[in-house]
Amino acid sequence: MNESNLHTYQLNIIDHILTHPSSGIFVEMGLGKTIATLTAVSRLMYDSFEIRKVLVIAPKFVAENVWSTETDKWDHTRFLRLSLVTGTEKQRINALNAAADIYIINRENVAWLVGHYRSLFPFDMIVIDELSSFKSPKAQRFKALRHVLPHIKRIVGLTGTPAPNGLIDLWSQLYLLDQGKSLGNRLTLFRDKYFTPGRRNGPIIFEYKLKPGADQQIHQAISGICISMKSADYLELPGRIDHYLKVKLDKDTMKKYTDFEATLMLELLQGHEITAVNAAVLSGKLRQFANGAVYDENHNYIELHTAKLEALKELVEQANGNPILIFYEFRHDLSRILETLKPWNPEIFGNDTMKRWNNKEITVLLAHPASAGHGLNLQYGGNTVIWFGSNWSLELYQQANARLHRQGQSRPVNVYHLITENTIDEDIIKSLASKSSGQDSLMNSIKARLAKSISC
Repeated sequence: MNESNLHTYQLNIIDHILTHPSSGIFVEMGLGKTIATLTAVSRLMYDSFEIRKVLVIAPKFVAENVWSTETDKWDHTRFLRLSLVTGTEKQRINALNAAADIYIINRENVAWLVGHYRSLFPFDMIVIDELSSFKSPKAQRFKALRHVLPHIKRIVGLTGTPAPNGLIDLWSQLYLLDQGKSLGNRLTLFRDKYFTPGRRNGPIIFEYKLKPGADQQIHQAISGICISMKSADYLELPGRIDHYLKVKLDKDTMKKYTDFEATLMLELLQGHEITAVNAAVLSGKLRQFANGAVYDENHNYIELHTAKLEALKELVEQANGNPILIFYEFRHDLSRILETLKPWNPEIFGNDTMKRWNNKEITVLLAHPASAGHGLNLQYGGNTVIWFGSNWSLELYQQANARLHRQGQSRPVNVYHLITENTIDEDIIKSLASKSSGQDSLMNSIKARLAKSISC
């Protein structure tokens, strides 16, 4: 493919990057923001000679696979020299010393990279792939990158979900782009201007709520450097069909679940207050039970039922050899699924599986949504997703489904959700379907279950 194959909206992304030294590309998955960015880099480097050395920061798997694949796929970017800065410290240093145009590093090594160069930071352009992973100003990766911003001529932030937990997530991301020009140079000032405290425990504030009209004000403040696109506005994707399959527990197992939940609720009550932390712990245990196993105090798992495994096996049998991508949640889910689906030779998602999956060489591929949720092109290998167990993260859910439901997919995508009836699974699916805030839904779910437990 060559540059003439780029879509008009991709040309708009390229133009925005070229005309804005600080660029926020808030574009949904599947719209080809990687190749648009590479095209802009090649022009800045070899047409206008504005930059000479680019650093790309990305999730590890994306760093190791997506950028090189996308570069090689297009005639007009194939000449760019890439160096992958991963592995041992010696391997990373060797990669940094290699002659290249673009150096790609995983985000976990950003602090190491800044410490390695200190004041001699050699890159004049930075591209942050999945900018939303820098939403915490307390994270070491944010603090490290903040120190080198004065050395940078150009910076681009790419993400499809800039505010997964609300607009308060935007401050640190925008700070990396413009050093505080749009949303202020301090998080406290940003919060005071646009938010009011919500749930709190004395001086500890658990959430902030937008002031009236603040969302429009924030969008206006960042509009000078950020562009936003939704794939539904630009792509004609094949349809997506969601299937919600109820899994029933037998009477004895259902009673065990109910008793298990009541015991956990009693333990929670003894703490006198529901916090995000203890709610998440309780939710995790209930989700494990719904999936069929729980961890004991030694972190060994105890199998409680096989209802979901049996439903999963039936789905795989019905597929008749058509490739299936299965998302699991817990390690014991993975172990039990691998054993159950052994006749289909299931494989675990990893560095060597993406190409073989897209070549239709894998029938069943197992992946955790956190490891296969960003930037990966899996749409050529199949059109069926099965969620064995779900979590509360709308961002992970949307990103994971978009691995198959994206540009290049030629068939309608079927997304199957295995839901254990009368368990916390139903609350999670309801939250995801309504696109609600994960933490709010989690807290509401636990409070409702607590009230039900008390009434019983």
